[in-house]
Amino acid sequence: MTDDVAEADIERAADLLARARRVTVLSGAGVSTDSGIPDFRGPQGVWTRNPAAERLSTLQAYVSDPEVRRESWRQRAAHPVWRARPGPAHTALVDLERSGRLLALLTQNIDELHQAAGSSPDLVVELHGTVHHVQCLSCGLRAPMSEALERVAAGEEDPPCPRCGGVLKSATISFGQELDAGVLMRARRAAVDAEVLLAVGTSLGVHPAAGVVDLAAAAGAAVIIVNAEPTPYDDVADVVLRGGVGDVLPRLVRDLEPVAD
Repeated sequence: MTDDVAEADIERAADLLARARRVTVLSGAGVSTDSGIPDFRGPQGVWTRNPAAERLSTLQAYVSDPEVRRESWRQRAAHPVWRARPGPAHTALVDLERSGRLLALLTQNIDELHQAAGSSPDLVVELHGTVHHVQCLSCGLRAPMSEALERVAAGEEDPPCPRCGGVLKSATISFGQELDAGVLMRARRAAVDAEVLLAVGTSLGVHPAAGVVDLAAAAGAAVIIVNAEPTPYDDVADVVLRGGVGDVLPRLVRDLEPVAD
């Protein structure tokens, strides 16, 4: 793709956003890579470099194998999320919200960097949960991750639930674990109600999250995909922008005027 063609496609996408009053965003790991948080499936992804690491994100292995849990706690303590700061893609989505067009920000990310950048928590729908909290798989207790990591630092390799002694896990969705029904319903409603569905930094290979693209398109929304690699939904999209989201997103929103009342 030449620079001229890329600029023409950016202008098409920017025009779709400018004419819309209801934009639903689906964000994935590519939004946070500029912040130093590696994705899973990309060329330098966690699972690409170490396929065995995928086991740490599988619910059955986590519940049944204490060593998987111990390794998970070691990795949580050292995770780059604790040092990460929002990047240009996060800031661009804040600008989109300030224009008055953002209906919902559906995110597959678990890092809360959208909220840290200034996105309204009321508009952010965390499809895959958050790493900033833990949850007990037995009694449902929810608590700050920082408290559990303090126990790990004090020598507990696999800290149990302080209320019932059950297995503690980050409040994220693992393989083999269903998405919260209420969260998924809210995401689907936002997809159906959108005039534009903007998918950014996501491989669109994980369901049911990726299914919001089908829902939006079937309801008549324009679909814009911004991603460094091809996705299974490129043929569905009205515009596909192949590039880094930290570069492309600011260019899409820089000239947006506020929505008129």
